[in-house]
Amino acid sequence: MAGDKRAYKVVLEQMLEQIHAGVYPAGGRLPPERELAERFNVSRPTIREAIIALETLEYVQVRVGSGVYVIEDSRMTSGTYENVSAFELTESRALIEGEAAALAAKMITEGELQELKDSLGEMALEHEQGDLANGDADKKFHQVIAQATHNAMMETIINQMWHVRNHAPHVFKAYQAICEQDGQRRVEEHREIYDALVKRDAAAARNAMHHHFARILNKLITTSEAEKFEQLRKQSEAVRERYAPWAI
Repeated sequence: MAGDKRAYKVVLEQMLEQIHAGVYPAGGRLPPERELAERFNVSRPTIREAIIALETLEYVQVRVGSGVYVIEDSRMTSGTYENVSAFELTESRALIEGEAAALAAKMITEGELQELKDSLGEMALEHEQGDLANGDADKKFHQVIAQATHNAMMETIINQMWHVRNHAPHVFKAYQAICEQDGQRRVEEHREIYDALVKRDAAAARNAMHHHFARILNKLITTSEAEKFEQLRKQSEAVRERYAPWAI
């Protein structure tokens, strides 16, 4: 695992599970880097990458000279997001961000268009490097569009949905499972949204955004079906193994 450039993502997912399970409680300090490296059987640089990702996702705070502390998040501990499915979040994003794109088409500035273009370049680079699961460029792209509506309420709602996407464990895991599928198509979809905004075409921007989320919903459905099939297969194998001595 230590030689795999994506090893930190495996560690990240495991650490997230342990944070939500209370192994690393809110307000508590994570074990030293060396101990974590031994626990997860990876190198210390891999642990550093995982901690940087946790900090980006706002799960931990790095205090110089003191250590890494798990952040208290009352919204998650109160269960505000636990009943929100990945499908419900994506449907909400499609509805709200579709209208945000239409509004942004009328309000967006040249500076914001340049920010979108820059994030497209970053997204293409992530695709080339096989690191689309990172999601930084994707998040930046959608946040710039939210900002371009010049509507503080709209921007707040979209940022909140991104918070749910990255902080609700079951939603984060669902998105992580599909985010590296059809990477080139994902980049092209964002370019279609960008092109519509450049043309100041509200209807085209809305449609392009809806098309983008329709693909995500389809991928979520396909992945969910595959996971259920695999679960049933394992259950069937367990039953066969249990009753094998009596098989004729």
